[in-house]
Amino acid sequence: MTDQVVNSLIDPSFLIAMLVAIAVFATVFTVLPALSGDPMKARMKAVAIERDELRAKQRARLAAESDRRRKGLREEESVGMRSIVDKLDLRRALVDEGTLNKLKTAGFRGQNPLTKFLFFRLVLPFVGFALAVAYLFVLGGLPEQSSFVKLLVCIFAAYAGFYAPILYVTNRATKRKKSIQLAWPDALDLLLICVESGMSVEAAFRKVSEEIGSQSAELAEEFVLTNAELSFLQERKAAYENLASRTGLETVKSVTQALIQAERYGTPVATALRVLADESREMRMNEAEKKAAALPPKLTVPMILFFLPVLFAVILGPAIMQALALKNG
Repeated sequence: MTDQVVNSLIDPSFLIAMLVAIAVFATVFTVLPALSGDPMKARMKAVAIERDELRAKQRARLAAESDRRRKGLREEESVGMRSIVDKLDLRRALVDEGTLNKLKTAGFRGQNPLTKFLFFRLVLPFVGFALAVAYLFVLGGLPEQSSFVKLLVCIFAAYAGFYAPILYVTNRATKRKKSIQLAWPDALDLLLICVESGMSVEAAFRKVSEEIGSQSAELAEEFVLTNAELSFLQERKAAYENLASRTGLETVKSVTQALIQAERYGTPVATALRVLADESREMRMNEAEKKAAALPPKLTVPMILFFLPVLFAVILGPAIMQALALKNG
């Protein structure tokens, strides 16, 4: 058996087959990397594709943010509403300085929000009156009341429709003021850090608008608009005054006055911002303390109505049950 294995190994045909197999394996091992291409080129191509994808995502994100800011500052024009408002000359009849200030404070700027406001003040009284007439006289609402009372209810519905846009704008302005008021001390701290680090006022406003947006989108929008006005208006004082009028807050007005004085007399902006930031933080703390001090009187009635009966039932319940058991026993 061993002789056969040795004869097979030293057989010339077997040796030639083994040499051919080794040559084929070496050829394939040498040629295959060349056929598959350079791995470094493939890696660089993959990196380039990934870089292009990241750039596309970044451009899409920036475009979405730009569209959002543009929509926040300027809405699409309503041609039909504008034509009705212009034909009836509602601006002269219903618009005054207080109405424009309320719209600015609520975040509505430009002619299009004013047009929509006037249009809804014109339309909603008729809508409210028609709905009240349909409910009372067609569907038979309030059957026990007389026709005169039903007519008064219809007039009241029309009156409510006339003042509904004002209530909406007032509520929107209140919420917006509250959001700006809560985020204003933090914004002043960030503005102070940016100014002390050597940034200009425009760059500081732009940087703070990017950082404060997660806390208050309204304040970030105001800073973006103020930064744009500082760049394009002839007088920087007008940009600061516009910021104070749009927000309608005394704390913002005091800061804008300090910035105006710093621009006029060349005083350091950082010192004024540091003092005003401390004052704003103290005012926010005072507001929180006022709410905390007003909490006990507000909780008195709920405690009397809900907590005390349950407390009496828990304390006196077992004693009453034991007394009844002794009496029955």
